[in-house]
Amino acid sequence: MSSVGASVQVGLIETMRAREGRLPWLGRHLGRLRASVAALGAAAPPDALSDLIRFAAGHGDRVVRVQVTDGHAEIATRDMNAEQTISVIVSREVHRPYPYKTTEREQFGRALAGARRVGAHDALLVTAEGFAAEGTTWNLFWWDKGGGSLCTPAVSLGILPGLGRQRIMELAPVEERQARVAELSGRGRGRSLFVVNAVRGVVQVETFEGAPVPRDPRTAELAAAFWPD
Repeated sequence: MSSVGASVQVGLIETMRAREGRLPWLGRHLGRLRASVAALGAAAPPDALSDLIRFAAGHGDRVVRVQVTDGHAEIATRDMNAEQTISVIVSREVHRPYPYKTTEREQFGRALAGARRVGAHDALLVTAEGFAAEGTTWNLFWWDKGGGSLCTPAVSLGILPGLGRQRIMELAPVEERQARVAELSGRGRGRSLFVVNAVRGVVQVETFEGAPVPRDPRTAELAAAFWPD
């Protein structure tokens, strides 16, 4: 797949978790990859891609990254990050629609670098209209105040509908919203936040914009139920 008006090749990415050699979401990752290939008119990946991924994953607990560019697959693995909580800031990088998981991720790279410069783990990108969108590799969720409903930014904002996000929506009723950052933050009045992806599962946000984030016991329940048996 080539960028319009450019010679740079754009690839499709899937990043997944191997747990003791098992790939619990492999079918979902390959399904999303095929759907993206069809939607973007890209060259199909090799027929043996699933076997290649299983071979690369081995028998341990690893992160497996698959990139398919013009039908050619590159597979790499790395160690897991075991952090149980993260600190998040709001990025100055304006979120641009990212409905497919491609290698055109410069906005997220800049946002992550900005977060690391100030000692945070990750950054939340916000749309030009001021709505919370997504993290650099995460989908965001929050619990409404007073034991209310579970919410997440709406797909209509142009976020990537991650597989971890999909899993949470299978486990609990979720309301999609267009929420401004001020609705999520504030000392003593902030929402309980967590982030999710298909590699780390559910991870509690410990601080948001430097302020402690209240915990909600339901987040731990979702984390415990996230991975299939």
